[in-house]
Amino acid sequence: MTAQMASFLKLTLVGDGGVGKSCLILQYMYHDFVEEYEPTKADAYRRTITLQGEDVQIDILDTAGQEDYPAVRDGYLKHGDGFLLVFDLTNRETFESIRNHRENVLRVKADDANLPIILIGNKSDLRQNRLISFEEANSLATQWNIPYIETSAKTRENVDRAFSEIFLKIKEIKQIRRQNPQQYQVPASSVMTPEEEKAVREDSLRKRIKKFYQNFKKKCKIS
Repeated sequence: MTAQMASFLKLTLVGDGGVGKSCLILQYMYHDFVEEYEPTKADAYRRTITLQGEDVQIDILDTAGQEDYPAVRDGYLKHGDGFLLVFDLTNRETFESIRNHRENVLRVKADDANLPIILIGNKSDLRQNRLISFEEANSLATQWNIPYIETSAKTRENVDRAFSEIFLKIKEIKQIRRQNPQQYQVPASSVMTPEEEKAVREDSLRKRIKKFYQNFKKKCKIS
C-alpha cells in the first residue's frame, strides 16, 4: 500500500431512509440544510480537506436506507474505509434497525475488528420529539466499543466533530496497515473493485443529473 493511498479516505453513511444522512453530508460539505426530504439512491461526494496538517482527499458515499438488491447494497458497503451509522433520535424504529445495518457492514467488511465506525444520533435539535435517550444510545455504542455522537444537520451541532473524528480514525487505521501490511491484510472480498467503483460513480452521476432536472422542472413549472 502506498503513502498516497493513505491520503485517500473513503467514508460511507448507512441507516434507514429519512434519518438525515444526506442532510448531514450537505451540511458538512456545503454548510447547507435541505428541509424537504427526497429519498436518496446513492450519491458520492469528493473534496480535499486538511487533516493533522496534511491535505487528504475524502470520498463520501451517501447510501439509500433500503437498497433494492443485496448485491447493490454490499457494493456500496465495500466502498467504505469507515462508516457513520446514522439513526433518528425521534424515531425508535430507525434506532432498532441500526443493528441490522451494522451487521451488514461487518459481514461485507469481513468482521474487521479495526474498522472505524461511529454511531450517530441525528436530529438532536428536535428535543420535544426525542424518543431515544443519550444513555440508551451511548450504552449500545459502548457495547459495540465505538464512539457515540449526537448531531443536528439543521443547526450543524457536532456535524464537523462527527466527520472529523471518523476521518481521523480512518487515516490512523490506514497508516497502521501501511506500516504493518502482513499483520493487517484486508480481505479482497471486502474491497471495491475498480469496476464496482466506476459503476457507483456513474450511477451517482446519473441520479444527480436526474435530480437536477426534476428540480429545474419544478422551478420552471415544466410538465
